[in-house]
Amino acid sequence: MEIRATHPFDLAPAEAIRLQERLREQVRPSGDIGEVSLVAGADASYAKGADVIHAVVVALSYPDLTVVERVSAAAVTTFPYIPGLLTFREGPALIEAFRRLRTEPDVIFFDGQGIAHPRGLGIASHMGVLLDRPTVGVAKNLLVGTVVEPGTERGSTAPILRDGETIGMAVRTKERAKPVYVSVGHRIDLGAAVDLVLSTARGYRLPEPTRQAHLFANAVRREESQGERQTSLPIR
Repeated sequence: MEIRATHPFDLAPAEAIRLQERLREQVRPSGDIGEVSLVAGADASYAKGADVIHAVVVALSYPDLTVVERVSAAAVTTFPYIPGLLTFREGPALIEAFRRLRTEPDVIFFDGQGIAHPRGLGIASHMGVLLDRPTVGVAKNLLVGTVVEPGTERGSTAPILRDGETIGMAVRTKERAKPVYVSVGHRIDLGAAVDLVLSTARGYRLPEPTRQAHLFANAVRREESQGERQTSLPIR
């Protein structure tokens, strides 16, 4: 997959925040995604306290959700673990994984926030701008804003509000399971993002693209720790 532009990730936290504020201006919180035939999930995994990030991308046909491609990459990071700045830890490995992807997904799901972020640039929005692709943030926890609990039925939703503005949606993907927190990443509107999350949730709390990515990322990390996979790439 071609990536036309990126930026340094090994920044001081204050520089990273300034960069987020600039990139936020490039986020497009709406767009026509057209006909969807291929979706992808992206995730990263690392051991607590480790500086090696293992990133994966899993592409699935849509709507049947058959896995058609899986790629992985690893990178060493020096960026500390700081909530709200996780893209600066995970970004280099994710960029390398996307470079290795041969297919061209129509929409990419990220395990994290889109615009439902303190500076409006969670990992789904940040990576969406760099990849110039429609992206959706599917987070397990609320990072910013307030929300009432949606109904217990599958498909129930409730808006995530911040200063009176809807920045995402709590979505019940499985009856009586905890909701996931969906927000626009880039080049897609919230309604389409929620519809895609629900249409790809097949009996689990997580939609299939991020569920498959989560499983693969953990497997890659475990294999790497046993010396069965390639050595890590330096951060770029």
